[in-house]
Amino acid sequence: MGNKLRVALGQFGALTDEMGKFAKQLGFDSIQLNTLGEDESLWEYEGLLALRQQCESYGLTLEAIENVPIQYFYKIMLGLEGRDEQIAKYQQIIRNMGKAGIPILGYHFMPDGTWRTSYTVPLRGGARGMGFDLDLVQTGAPDRTGSLPIARDPEYLKLLNSVADRVFTEEERWEYYEYFIRAVIPVAEEAGVKLALHPDDPPVPMVGGIARLFHNIDGFKKAMEIADSDAWGLDLCLGTTSSMLGGADTVREMIEYFGSRNKIVYGHFRDVQGTVPKFNECFLGEGNFSPVEMMRALKKVGFTGFIIDDHVPWIDYDEGWGYRSHAHQSGYLQGIIDAI
Repeated sequence: MGNKLRVALGQFGALTDEMGKFAKQLGFDSIQLNTLGEDESLWEYEGLLALRQQCESYGLTLEAIENVPIQYFYKIMLGLEGRDEQIAKYQQIIRNMGKAGIPILGYHFMPDGTWRTSYTVPLRGGARGMGFDLDLVQTGAPDRTGSLPIARDPEYLKLLNSVADRVFTEEERWEYYEYFIRAVIPVAEEAGVKLALHPDDPPVPMVGGIARLFHNIDGFKKAMEIADSDAWGLDLCLGTTSSMLGGADTVREMIEYFGSRNKIVYGHFRDVQGTVPKFNECFLGEGNFSPVEMMRALKKVGFTGFIIDDHVPWIDYDEGWGYRSHAHQSGYLQGIIDAI
């Protein structure tokens, strides 16, 4: 599985019979799961092993798990009391994954998550996409309630508001990231697990009073130097990178710089229209970059990992997770790979 550029099915939290059959019938051999849930047993060795074996029973390789529950991680990202306990739990999850034969743990460093200001941007034929407009949110003030972030529940909002009287500066947040990555990288090396960092989405220097570190290429270079390890790499989200200043040029630069250093662990292959401070997600082929050109760029740097389609537009009469839209976008990617 690990020696060729390929498409996996991803961004769901549990392998149901419906999802397993959907993946195989659409020609996938592997999957990525995102945030298994808060049940402690899911993250123990036995739970992770059972999950890997369940995937294999459908003829699917479990390529990666992306994101632990935010409640396991927010003190780490905000430097709060109790972060050492959360780091110890994170270290154990890495050990459990390595022992269970799951080779990649994706993560982000956004304590307030992904921000969007619209979920109804009009796309072709009446489909809808998510959008972000920095003018509609407060950037420097600690107001963490003024946007429509993905997957923010009331309990977690309460946690954020418990520190709502302060701004978290860039300098502070770099200190928190360095403290975290220096603690977990040796464990990942020993366990044989790669840690894959996702860009900040939206890629702006600050939003809601919390500085963001991974909104341009310089942030990733700095993080790579801090970690100084083969266990450190990128979950390169092309869509988030495309929404950075520079658009398609920035996507190309990220692929060439980090791909040539074997630092792209896996990728999210989607695109947007526009760049910060205002952009929206869209169908592949209608955004800032040429999907064929970027797939060729990945191949040129020798990338042999997997990609997923990530976020997809909402299509009329689709259901729940968005099977129609995911089938279209994933098939689009499979076709490009076959063609090149």
